Amino acid sequence: MNTTKQTIHRLAKGALLTLLAIGSVVHFAGVASTQEQPDNRPPRPDGQGRDREGGGGGSDRRGGGGGGGGKREMPENKTPVSPNPGQTVGLFLNTPKAYNGYTLFAPKHNMLTYLMNNAGQVCHSWKSEYEPGQTVYLLPNGHLIRACMLRVQGGTGGGEGGRIEEYDWDGKLVWEFDHATRDYQLHHDIKPLPNGNFLALMVERKSREQALAAGFDESMMRDDYLVPDAVVEIQPIRPKGGKIVWEWHVWDHLIQDSDRSKPNYGDPAQHPERIYVNCNGRAVAAFWNHMNSLDYNAKLDQIVLSVRGCNEIWIIDHSTTTQQAAGHTGGKHGKGGDLIYRWGNPAAYKRGTLKDKQLVQQHDALWIPDGYPGAGHMTIFNNGYDRGWSSVEEIVLPMDASGRYILEPGKVYGPAKPVWHYEAKNRTDFFSAEISGAHRLPNGNTLICGGIVGNLFEVTPTGEMVWQYVNAMVRGGILAQGELPGKDMRGHLWNAVFKVHRYEPNYPGLAGRDLTPKGVVELPASMKGKTGLHLMTEAQRTDQGPAGKGKGKGKGNRNRDNQREN
Repeated sequence: MNTTKQTIHRLAKGALLTLLAIGSVVHFAGVASTQEQPDNRPPRPDGQGRDREGGGGGSDRRGGGGGGGGKREMPENKTPVSPNPGQTVGLFLNTPKAYNGYTLFAPKHNMLTYLMNNAGQVCHSWKSEYEPGQTVYLLPNGHLIRACMLRVQGGTGGGEGGRIEEYDWDGKLVWEFDHATRDYQLHHDIKPLPNGNFLALMVERKSREQALAAGFDESMMRDDYLVPDAVVEIQPIRPKGGKIVWEWHVWDHLIQDSDRSKPNYGDPAQHPERIYVNCNGRAVAAFWNHMNSLDYNAKLDQIVLSVRGCNEIWIIDHSTTTQQAAGHTGGKHGKGGDLIYRWGNPAAYKRGTLKDKQLVQQHDALWIPDGYPGAGHMTIFNNGYDRGWSSVEEIVLPMDASGRYILEPGKVYGPAKPVWHYEAKNRTDFFSAEISGAHRLPNGNTLICGGIVGNLFEVTPTGEMVWQYVNAMVRGGILAQGELPGKDMRGHLWNAVFKVHRYEPNYPGLAGRDLTPKGVVELPASMKGKTGLHLMTEAQRTDQGPAGKGKGKGKGNRNRDNQREN
């Protein structure tokens, strides 16, 4: 634990870093709400477009934004309480049981990305002109890959991206790729691939007419369009642009059981490999699937998707060609782009009821890497949106000797229950209804991000908390010790963090780098009540206000170099 001397030293050193951070942050005046978009992306053969998902909505918000989210009234998200009297932000806990490493995080309402040691000291940072959209990773070459938020017409209401940036260690922008219009937009998550390409989530716009033709019930549609999900593989064209070399679309794998005259008619219970148009069991918002993360397993050549709107995770076969991914045959599993595994909500394929649901609007499904405790298993942050408490699940994927996922006739995909589960001793003490994530560390501990409240913490396999840090960076600058962040219109605190990742000291991207601690991201307690951040109103700080466009000064059209390859 921190001693008084350590605390004073930490707070004193914070001022220097804070001055740097504040000076890098307040670039909001005169921000453009839209940007020129590419005119060279050919339509899919059926004329479909692509749309987006956002961190607060765009200009076309008609109730479709919430997408995956059920009821809007939800229990209160739990602000973390420090064991140190008077402390509200910064390092709460650091014990010898914590895994030593460097934690990368991008505050959701800011342009800075931080790499922090276990003592809560920032060792490196990168500055963008965009708010995150939403995730960041440190590459093995020491470069930062960062999803960024663009504002375009349309809107999904959570997780907008649209832009990918790559910075070298010194903060130089070495690659930029914009992919966002009213009809399509990258969102939430990206994933580096071994071949140097990047996987990304994307939404694509479908009209009401297209939705009805696919079997959606008009009386259940909350909006006059849908933005179903897709996955794209992007080959970078440095320094600007990219080429889509592989893609998979939800829309190619739908099944419905209401209209025999339509070609995708069938019984979802007999076709668990297909995606039921009523999989979420409620009125259909524009952002229907609401995917929020993806991960890639190179050994299996598979992609796992967290599908919040259906309370499920899905696995698809990446060994397919784009043509095979649009159909039902081909690839190592012979199923084309159909699902090869799903878990969390058997009702989504009509082999169960709501009482069988094990996931509740989850995020961040990740394979545990080789060499880590639980290797090959999967961890999932289970938000528990409307149950009022969050948890982390670890599941063993049911595979046979040939690597096929086991599904007995008429049964549901296993496992019946997680092999490991974390929740707070008083379960309602740990609750982050949206965003958030968790991943396994090499020593068997698990690093958790309670995203809405900016609460980063590490637990042992027995559930003991051994490290905890609360983000102090908000949209307007940095909170002073003793101050609490306010809330935006969704109930998210302004110090929210989408998810985090901790890198081991011998990670290749850190080799030979200057990791000298540079101070903390917080103002001293003497500044409590003087920052003005606790006084800013929602009108001043909403994502729809002048400070929340999500990007810096207009850069013109960065999309001219974008290409597409089928």
